Amino acid sequence: MNKSTMTVWPGQPYPLGATWDGEGVNFALFSEHADQVILCLFDAKGKHEIAHAPLRERTGQVWHGYLPEARPGLLYGYRVHGPHRPEEGHRFNPNKLLLDPYAKAIAGPMQWSDAQFGYRLGGRTEDLSVNTRNSAPGMPKCQVVDSAFFWGDDRRPHTPWRNTLIYELHVRGFTMRHSELPVELRGTYAGLACGPVIDYLKALGVTAVELLPVHYFSDERLLLDRGLRNFWGYSTLGYFAPNPRYAATDNPVAEFKSMVKTLHSAGIEVILDVVYNHSAEGNHFGPTLSFRGLDNASYYRLVPDQPRYYMDYTGCGNTLNTAHPRVLQMVMDSLRYWVQEMRVDGFRFDLAATLARDKKGEVDQAGTFMDVIQQDPLLSQVKLIAEPWDVGENGYQVGQFPGSWSEWNGKYRDVVRDYWRGEGGLIGDLAYRLTGSADLYEHNGRHPHASINFVTAHDGFTLYDLVSYNERHNEANGEDNQDGDSHNRSWNCGTEGDTSDPAILALRLHQRRNFLTTLLLSQGVPMLLAGDEVGRTQRGNNNAYCQDNEISWFDWDISWLPENRELLAFTQRLIQIRQRHPTFRRRHFFRGIHGEGVRDILWFNPDGREIDDDEWTHDYARCLGLYLPGDGLGDWDERGHVLEDDDFLLLFNAHHEEVPFILPVLRENPVFEVLIDTALPQGRPMYGNQHPAEEPYPVRGRSLAVLQHRRLPSATVNMN
Repeated sequence: MNKSTMTVWPGQPYPLGATWDGEGVNFALFSEHADQVILCLFDAKGKHEIAHAPLRERTGQVWHGYLPEARPGLLYGYRVHGPHRPEEGHRFNPNKLLLDPYAKAIAGPMQWSDAQFGYRLGGRTEDLSVNTRNSAPGMPKCQVVDSAFFWGDDRRPHTPWRNTLIYELHVRGFTMRHSELPVELRGTYAGLACGPVIDYLKALGVTAVELLPVHYFSDERLLLDRGLRNFWGYSTLGYFAPNPRYAATDNPVAEFKSMVKTLHSAGIEVILDVVYNHSAEGNHFGPTLSFRGLDNASYYRLVPDQPRYYMDYTGCGNTLNTAHPRVLQMVMDSLRYWVQEMRVDGFRFDLAATLARDKKGEVDQAGTFMDVIQQDPLLSQVKLIAEPWDVGENGYQVGQFPGSWSEWNGKYRDVVRDYWRGEGGLIGDLAYRLTGSADLYEHNGRHPHASINFVTAHDGFTLYDLVSYNERHNEANGEDNQDGDSHNRSWNCGTEGDTSDPAILALRLHQRRNFLTTLLLSQGVPMLLAGDEVGRTQRGNNNAYCQDNEISWFDWDISWLPENRELLAFTQRLIQIRQRHPTFRRRHFFRGIHGEGVRDILWFNPDGREIDDDEWTHDYARCLGLYLPGDGLGDWDERGHVLEDDDFLLLFNAHHEEVPFILPVLRENPVFEVLIDTALPQGRPMYGNQHPAEEPYPVRGRSLAVLQHRRLPSATVNMN
């Protein structure tokens, strides 16, 4: 095939992208304002353009053509002609090779050159280099795929929200240092599906892995110039293509599917962190790689009176225009593809408030984006998680998303961090967070699972660093330690960073037990950051987005240190308690009284009295007791059986001194069993765990105790 003999048939306008039908490949590309679209084909290594031809057919706003006898593996891209008038929002440049937004696979790394930006008189300007031909070897190429895959008896786990425990991890970072994996599989989809990794996840007890972005993304040139690279991946270019840098083979699509199939067979769901709010093309100084050159005025939100510039609700230079029907279609098609073809089980939407903005840029939770997802028979049935904020006006939307959504609960993180570092006057806020945050989610008929509870996440300190650093230490990022959040609500327990002081080390381990116990026994859905259970540290870096190295990678060797093995066992025990007892996995919010006068929750002072209304906001208050009667669940399991449980008493003391708690005796049983005491080695009594109900329980300073009160037949809660 060569340029002079290439034959393109009319083809079809749907589906968009490159689709192999067994006899040839159909190409379809949306561009409302283009004058001409050129399909470009490349050799097997992607270095030389071997053919090109215009797509002469246009149906509506879709350009299309069909190549008979073309096969999977074919590398291609587009050059698009049209007006180059930035002052009107148009930035067409036929010299630049462009990626297909619907490409199912993208091959090759980005090799930056000045031609991809704009330079004039030695200084950086807008990308106006219309006469500078973009070097094809420097651009990744789209690749036609064969979607066939043998799924066999694969079944989605369909884990109910109430039983879900999310583990946030990075595909590459999680296995790069795993000594039991073959070197060639470390850091890959295949590595994540290996036996030792699956065994670890199952033994820990997680039910879902939430993967940091795996869509094809690019490294920013400024990072590469500093010897760094984009590690987190929040710089998407291809919303249908799994990133090949995480593939051990030359077929990342099949490898990703195999990973999903293996995780499903272990009962583990796969949730993707997705970035539909902005692209890798940045602001008006950024490179032209795909959307900007295909139809800038359609794909991006532009400043109304100055369309040369981009509306930036994301802090990343641009914002995708999901208010445009074709851009919205691309997002929905991408989501459906990952559910239907790649079989993932849900999504966490980065800066989701941006997606809900209407044509005027105002956040509208009843708008088109939310409506389309909620009515979709496929997407409405998977797990939908919002990061419920962006950087624009009215962008903080915690508690405002529709009923079918769950949300990262940033207020949970902040309150729990502040409480355990010793802030007073928070017991009222803490009570809301422990019980599923009804104040945020109950107003529109949602349930406790709307709250995705977390103390740490990829963005910020790890749990180890949260109790070891007061300040960020991001010098390795090359930005003079000015990046990352300066207000971390952390406490270093007396010394900044590394120390050999045994008292400080013991206190830090103690604090980590406090955080883990609070997280895993709160109502709602817990999300655990990978490595927090074994003391993973980023050495105080709270913004390791560009650290593809030991700073970010999971250090499997540290899990064998005695204190970390102890913490791992402690975390496993907490998860088992959560899994075994429906008391900690309620489907409905507490009501105070549930049916026939039975109380479903009680709050106590250390002196055994129920907390009065005016005591919740005392600025000195740092202690409270939470009693959860097992016959107050008012719930049933998936088979319709009424759920009952033992009673549980949680005693919180964020004061630095020991506080004795008088135990409320609400059952005939005279003995409590101590399940957890974060002040004790390994978090529980070494010799016997029974505590007489008539004796006060001494909760040591900065500690949390969990006591189980087994129910006797016919016992009822005393209302007096």
